[in-house]
Amino acid sequence: MSPPRKPAKRAPAKRAAKRAPAAVPGPGADLLGAHVSIAGGTPEAPPRAKAIGATAIQMFTKMANRWAERAVDAAEAQAFHGGLAGTDVRVTVVHDSYLINLASPDPVLRRRSIESFVAELQRCAALGITYLVSHPGNFMDERTSGLERNADAITEALERVPGTTVLCMETTAGAGTVIGSTFEELAQLLERVPAAQRARMGICLDTCHVYSAGYDLVRDFDGVWARFSDVLGMKRLRVLHLNDSKVPFDSRRDRHELIGEGTLGAAPFRRLMTDARFHAVAKVLETPKLDDATKTDRRMLARLRGYAAGR
Repeated sequence: MSPPRKPAKRAPAKRAAKRAPAAVPGPGADLLGAHVSIAGGTPEAPPRAKAIGATAIQMFTKMANRWAERAVDAAEAQAFHGGLAGTDVRVTVVHDSYLINLASPDPVLRRRSIESFVAELQRCAALGITYLVSHPGNFMDERTSGLERNADAITEALERVPGTTVLCMETTAGAGTVIGSTFEELAQLLERVPAAQRARMGICLDTCHVYSAGYDLVRDFDGVWARFSDVLGMKRLRVLHLNDSKVPFDSRRDRHELIGEGTLGAAPFRRLMTDARFHAVAKVLETPKLDDATKTDRRMLARLRGYAAGR
C-alpha cells in the first residue's frame, strides 16, 4: 500500500440537538441495524432490534470477555426465531469473543481459542445465524507464521462445525501485531484456507478500522473500493461495520464515534448508503450508545436512512 496522504484538518461536527425517531423500513430497505444487547438471553435481541427499526442485527451469543462457554438448546433457538418472526430483520450477525486469538504462538492459548471458536460456530448453527464476524488475531512472533496458524485453526473449526453460517474476517486498524489491517493480508489468510472451507468465508469491513489503517474513505472513496475489489473481490464483502472515528486518519487506533460526528464525517456514509454495490450488504452500527442505547441507535439509523433518501 502506497504511503497515505495526510488529511486536511476539519472542524469537528456538532452533535445533533434532537434524537430523531427511527424511520420505518420498507420491503426493499437496506439491510441496516446495530449491535444489540443479549441481556436476559439471545431471545431478547429481536425485540431490541424491532425497537430501533432494524432490518439486520449483530449480537454476541455469550459474554464476550469471558472464556466460559455454553450451548444453545432447542427451546432457546425456538424462542430466538419466534422473536425474529415479529421483526423486519432479514440478516443476523454474531461477533465472536474478544479473547479468541487463533494466530497465537502459545499452544495453550491457541487451543483454547480454537475450542471457543468451535463453540461459537456451534451456537451460530443452532440459532441459524447468517454471518459470524471474527477478528483475525495477533501473530505475536512472526507475521507469516501467524497467518498460517490462523488459517489452520479456521480450517479445523469449519471442518468440525458444518453449516451455512458464513465466517467473515474483520478488517483491523493495524495496531501492534494485529493481523488484517490490509486487504492483501486478508487475501493471504483466505488463500491459506482450503477451497471447501473458504467457500464459507467472507469479509467484514469496518469503516473506522480501515480509515485508521490508512485507507482514505474520505478523500479516495472510489480508490479504496477499487483496491478492495482488485484484491479481495466485492463478492467477499458480506458485512459493513458503520463506525465513524474519534481519531485521525492513519492513526492505527480503534476508537468508534457516532456517524457523521468524527474524523470521517458524513460523506463516506452517504456514499455507502446510496451506492448500489452495497445495497445487499448487511450494515451494522457499532457506535457509542451514550445514555440510552435504543434512542441513540434509532437516531443513527434515521440519520443513515436520511443519507439514503438524499437528506
